[in-house]
Amino acid sequence: MRRAGTGRSELQDGKNRENTELSEIDQKVIVRSSGTVGYVGKDIAYHMWKFGVLGRDFGYRRFYRYPNGHDCWISSTQGEAGHPRFGEVREIYNVIDARQSEAQNTVVEALRSLGYTEQADHFTHFSYEMVALTPRCAAELGYELSEEDKTRPFIEVSGRKGFGVKADDLMDALLTSAKKEVDARHPEWSEAERATIATQIAVGAVRYFMLKFTKSSVIAFDFNDALSFEGETGPYAQYAVVRASNIFRKGGLDAESFARELPSNISPAVFSRFLSGEEANELWQLWLTAAKTSAIVDQAIATTEPAYVAKHVFQLAQLFNTFYHRHPILSEADASRKQFLLAMVAVVRRELIRLLSIMGIPIPPVM
Repeated sequence: MRRAGTGRSELQDGKNRENTELSEIDQKVIVRSSGTVGYVGKDIAYHMWKFGVLGRDFGYRRFYRYPNGHDCWISSTQGEAGHPRFGEVREIYNVIDARQSEAQNTVVEALRSLGYTEQADHFTHFSYEMVALTPRCAAELGYELSEEDKTRPFIEVSGRKGFGVKADDLMDALLTSAKKEVDARHPEWSEAERATIATQIAVGAVRYFMLKFTKSSVIAFDFNDALSFEGETGPYAQYAVVRASNIFRKGGLDAESFARELPSNISPAVFSRFLSGEEANELWQLWLTAAKTSAIVDQAIATTEPAYVAKHVFQLAQLFNTFYHRHPILSEADASRKQFLLAMVAVVRRELIRLLSIMGIPIPPVM
């Protein structure tokens, strides 16, 4: 077939005269003369199966049963009876790095050539730059680096070269590092409590780190950077929520109820009183940033760019931490102002929890 981007793409019979008019560079071989199906050929069939237009199906067998009784199935050549229906999707998002862009575009053009234009319109390649490791991270994972490698900004992961990182190994290393930090900060907690908190921090660290980069940026993963409690990291955002929750806990108040009942707790006159004058600019900035959550999420969805959400989380957490240090809320003598400041904390806390939930990041009860 024609390569994507070289004009009208058509699947061609090997004997078709038009095929000979294409230069070699404009052709994409789907099936070799030996009868071997290439990677893209298999991918075309696979995506036809996903959309339910292939006319063929896999066999399936039970792979794992969860404690709640839910069965996880795996494809197989023979399979078992009674399996659920798979495939026949309406929308496809393929999360694959930019090096596969040509192959992904070829699959889309093949679907169009075969008449599946509606399916092709609902095929999205979620393209991102490669994920690599910093030299420090690679060394911590046990890889031997040359002197030249140690000076490079990142070390490219390559399965073919035997240089790769398993997700389980990465998470185990993150958990170990997070556990050391939690053990040092809170030796009075039980082992089970420290392990739970360490897991939540590690999960938050890796998810935030992977999402904070725009799709066109190379992600150079680093343990120290990801687990830092300062700067643009998951633990920093989690800690902002914990701080906000601690204010309500120490004050004997319920944060969720306070945010829910906000309109009836504080009158417009109170808002007007404390949001007037130049000194209120900082407070306005915090309120307005918290109010942008829905717009930011919509923008991230429309552009398939989750980094917008991560950047917003960091900005909101940063503004809140500045606010937290400047305003001793629980010791505030003015009852109306205290209610107003508590309202700010409740709203910011609610929006941070909402944003982190969208990113799949859990909130530890304490840190």
